[in-house]
Amino acid sequence: MTQLVNIPSVSWTNGAIMMIVFGIVSLGLVAALLILMNTGKKKE
Repeated sequence: MTQLVNIPSVSWTNGAIMMIVFGIVSLGLVAALLILMNTGKKKE
């Protein structure tokens, strides 16, 4: 971890990629939960 911190360019690029991936995954999970909840309510 210390090596990544010593190189700003690498840490920034890795941080940006991780943020983008985390955002996409979180949005996907939220969308899946909403779809499951909506379908569950409709089935009931």
